[in-house]
Amino acid sequence: MACQETRRYITFPSASVFFAPSPLGSNLLSLTMAPIFDKDEERSSKSNVSELELFADSGDVVLDPTEASRVRKKIDCVLMPLMCILYFIQYLDKSTLGSSSILGILTATHLDANDYRLTTVFYLSYLVFEYPQNIALQRFPIGKWLSLNIFIWSIALCCHAACRNFKELLVVRIILGMCEGSITAGFLLVSSMFYTRKEQMLRVGYWYLMNGMAQIATGFISFGVLHIKTSGFQPWQWLMIITGILSFMTAAAFWFLFPDSPTTAWFLTPEERITAIQRVKINQTGIGNKHFKKEQLYEALRDPKTWGFALFSGISNVTNSISAQAPLITSSFGFTYLQTSLLGIVSGVIEIVTIWTGVNICARIPNSRAYIGAIYILPNIAGLLMVNLINWNDRIALLAGQYLNGLGTTSFVLMLSWLNAVTAGQTKKITVNAIMLCAYCIGNAAGPFMWKQRYKPRNHVPWAVIGACYISCITLLLLLRLYMSHENRKRDAEPQDEAANPDIYIKQETSEGGIVKMLKVDKGFLDMTDVQNRSFRYVL
Repeated sequence: MACQETRRYITFPSASVFFAPSPLGSNLLSLTMAPIFDKDEERSSKSNVSELELFADSGDVVLDPTEASRVRKKIDCVLMPLMCILYFIQYLDKSTLGSSSILGILTATHLDANDYRLTTVFYLSYLVFEYPQNIALQRFPIGKWLSLNIFIWSIALCCHAACRNFKELLVVRIILGMCEGSITAGFLLVSSMFYTRKEQMLRVGYWYLMNGMAQIATGFISFGVLHIKTSGFQPWQWLMIITGILSFMTAAAFWFLFPDSPTTAWFLTPEERITAIQRVKINQTGIGNKHFKKEQLYEALRDPKTWGFALFSGISNVTNSISAQAPLITSSFGFTYLQTSLLGIVSGVIEIVTIWTGVNICARIPNSRAYIGAIYILPNIAGLLMVNLINWNDRIALLAGQYLNGLGTTSFVLMLSWLNAVTAGQTKKITVNAIMLCAYCIGNAAGPFMWKQRYKPRNHVPWAVIGACYISCITLLLLLRLYMSHENRKRDAEPQDEAANPDIYIKQETSEGGIVKMLKVDKGFLDMTDVQNRSFRYVL
């Protein structure tokens, strides 16, 4: 059947893209694709056709698993070290204020250990700039945008060393919060471009466990700078300068090495870029789109699971205030500042082991994210009871209870990769990520205010609130799984007809005789949302 004349065209190298009505009819939708070859690469007529055919429906063609594995390993060799290093640096920088509390910053800047305004303003800045950061990540090259943020962040971190009062620290903490909002959101977008949904869970876990590595490094650095004796320059100032220099070096590495998408990855040949994109076709989430779509924004706001994940993010990060309070809680058990710095290393090791085991267990057991996440929260509840009920003089047992409260981080990591895997459509993805990370900010900003002087030393009231949060997180994970499982069953029951699966074509007009070539586009490459694409199934 001939295509109707009414079509929506979008510019693409040597081609136009449109949705053509099938014999049973279909709806017009917009599509944007990025070129697979760089502008400075020599292109023949044959290579142009291959570029278009990359997005065509491959039918029964099976991707060579050996070649796909080789390309994935090549991607890992470049992406994973860079992402792990940056996440390590991010946590190291973010935790400098907490570490400095036992290195002399409180006295030098006339701060009160119970004044949490600097922590709060950091997350409020993160909150205010989170959605603009997500818009920028969609509009601009991701690698360059991340690098710019890291550079500004490194300058602000070094400026901490020059601060002498609350107002000066307030300014630099606002800048840090503004810049950090780009990191997790950017990594989630890049992970969805380069990896399958199963691979995303492992990779998100691997770069997130760098938080644990940073805790270990912070312990050693804090221990080391305590032994630096320089007149006019205190240990906490050395900590700021050292971490600031490391951040600056990371910014330079990202500018030159971090790819923006599979279509422009400098370390892949044109043929490998094709393989990289074909690999992630099964995600049914596309490979990126630079156009902001209002309909996807509205869909994200109406989607129940958007708010379920956001609520989980907010509640779980109220409990994250334990991490910020850890040095003060540990020292309150009777340990010295030097001992407290070294004991923080154990928390880092625990986080690394629990995240690594959690994501690998989920990778081996299909549709187990909610169950595994809930199981990893249970030791937190045991640790909470230990800290509240054990005799205050038994500091080793109290410390063990404190350590157990670090196991639940795994559930948040699983939530990040789960959210990334069940959200499709570029505008919807950045909107959902922004809402989730805004909730993350609210939880982190609110949490510290529970830890008031009048509740010390046992802090029964804050621990009670945290216990309620643990139970709420388990409930939310199970409810999200129930909702998406129901949605999958509903879609399985829907009739699989042509109207629900419209035909989409690429039309190429060549210069030789005005020949028109029509290629059917594979749905896996379209910028469709998980609601629009009825073939999409939610992983559980």
